[in-house]
Amino acid sequence: MSSYRGVIVSDPWLQSQFTQVELRTLKSKFISVRTQHGRVTRDDLPPVFAGMKAFSEMFSEDEIKTFLGESNSDMDEEIDFEAFLRLYLDLQGRAVEKSGGSRSSFLKATTTTFHHAINESEKASYVAHINNYLAEDKFLKDFLPIDPATNALFDLAKDGVLLCKLINVAVPGTIDERAINTKKVLNPWERNENHTLCLNSAKAIGCTVVNIGTQDLVEARPHLVLGLISQIIKIQLLADLNLKKTPQLVELVDDSQEVEELLSLAPEKVLLKWMNFHLKKAGYQKQVTNFSTDLKDGEAYAHLLNVLAPEHSTHSTLDAKDPTERANKVLEMAEKLDCKRYLTPKDIVEGSPNLNLAFVAQIFHHRNGLTDSKTTTFAEMMTDDAETSREERCFRFWMNSLGATTYVNNVFEDVRNGYVMLEIVDKIFPGTVNWKQANKPPIKMPFKQVENCNQVIQIGRDLNFSLVNVAGNDIVAGNKKLIIAFLWQLMRFSMLQLLKNLRTHSQGKEITDADILNWANNKVKKAGRTSQMESFKDKSLSSGIFFLELLSAVEPRVVNWGLVTKGETDEDKKLNATYIISVARKLGCSIFLLPEDVIEVNQKMMLTLTASIMYWSLQQQESASDDGEISDEISAEGRKNETGLSGVTSDLAVDSESSKTEE
Repeated sequence: MSSYRGVIVSDPWLQSQFTQVELRTLKSKFISVRTQHGRVTRDDLPPVFAGMKAFSEMFSEDEIKTFLGESNSDMDEEIDFEAFLRLYLDLQGRAVEKSGGSRSSFLKATTTTFHHAINESEKASYVAHINNYLAEDKFLKDFLPIDPATNALFDLAKDGVLLCKLINVAVPGTIDERAINTKKVLNPWERNENHTLCLNSAKAIGCTVVNIGTQDLVEARPHLVLGLISQIIKIQLLADLNLKKTPQLVELVDDSQEVEELLSLAPEKVLLKWMNFHLKKAGYQKQVTNFSTDLKDGEAYAHLLNVLAPEHSTHSTLDAKDPTERANKVLEMAEKLDCKRYLTPKDIVEGSPNLNLAFVAQIFHHRNGLTDSKTTTFAEMMTDDAETSREERCFRFWMNSLGATTYVNNVFEDVRNGYVMLEIVDKIFPGTVNWKQANKPPIKMPFKQVENCNQVIQIGRDLNFSLVNVAGNDIVAGNKKLIIAFLWQLMRFSMLQLLKNLRTHSQGKEITDADILNWANNKVKKAGRTSQMESFKDKSLSSGIFFLELLSAVEPRVVNWGLVTKGETDEDKKLNATYIISVARKLGCSIFLLPEDVIEVNQKMMLTLTASIMYWSLQQQESASDDGEISDEISAEGRKNETGLSGVTSDLAVDSESSKTEE
């Protein structure tokens, strides 16, 4: 099982300034310098710090060297890791001063953990949400309701069960609850498994967790736990704010071009558009542009509820002179629509953005006021087949998991200006993007979008991607087949590079799909199991047995065979596929496929699943052995036998002309 190796710092205060993810990143940089030079001195650090994003735009390497030399310490004197951390913090403080911003706002951008105050009102709202939605849960009902005035929320979150259950409330079926460890008292292994399952599943539904590690959840760091809960609840509340779930939203637009714009909007932007649509009908003159200052006086709420629920309409709400009194009347009116009171009049008056967003989303769910009059008009725009929709979902969540600045809401729309593609490429292959030639959004001129996309395509060609007759304007035009093909090659190349980097004695040889296939077959065979796969499109994979045997081979304790079916009926296949995904995430695999991908044997997803398991397995061996001798895990026969892999490769060789015809 995936044992957690936290980075421990002897000074508790110093430890508290970083998340475990940050500590591991900084420790890696420290060890890299020590490996290169035999020791670490202040003189070694200027290029290291200058290469960090937090400082690269603030200081030159020479400036950093000057700062490090200001103390009386010898620049050539060896320093330990804690001294390295203190120098990092000192430089970060200088960056805050130079930026002219407050420490907290700067550190929020750089994901560091100074001064994280807890918003008690938000905490109370999240607790109310949990008490409401999980009250009948068989395991948690013994611990609920939670008292928001205490730290019971954080105590309950420490074993990981609560967060896993909350993810399933937000997106039902994400986690196979048979994979959650739900004993009353969990040992450290079981607790870590739950948190690993939680974080990988959170990424798989669209949460950004790049600055959170399992140890942070084990310790129940309040700001990180609340931040994760906030994201999960937000995903739940905004789940229906799209045309697929709520086709009636087409009533908000007038033509096909506006429908395309609606498709590309973030859910919270759609919510604002919906709110303004009804406010205009109510005769409200102002435009609501945010969930904070524009809602403080309560007038927008009063008008919105009057038009949505005329049977409860009253002039007394608008006639109220005191904003707090008006806010209270708004909440009383909303309760008549069965909207739970998760915020207070004070939260409205103070303009709490998260709680106002949740409140507006609740109103939308209970009374959206839309009709079916236009739902068939633009039906042809929502004709993606099931596999294309699943692949779009997979790539969207994968892209968001990388921690890029731009959050992707709709792959086919959001990539068209090329900028987010450049961000993703830069995350995977730092230094490959020429940012001086990149055009930053908003981009009104089409040729500027083409310039960005042309650079994306050129980088792909430099990486030897198969891009036959493909140009930047194909991405700008939103050619779905080409976009999927490019992103698949990007994901696949990233996986293969991760595997290659683990093979420290591979002498630079590339990993192939055949290597992955043969590694998996050999692993299962060595474990005394009989199933094998001929290719990543082998129909026998639909039963799920092979992947369960592979997971059991890399970690014998991870699969509970009492829960496994024979995989012969559709229902049994679904049970196995759901279990496979949760067990793999529990192990430590970051994967974004759905059970349907296993059942239908989507060969792209079968490759990513196998590669993720392989990466985890080899990573454990490399961590356990200083010599890193893992190359013998991969059979040399794999290079001789490409059987069954040509289908995967040929899918990448997409011809622009043929795909345009299909589009």
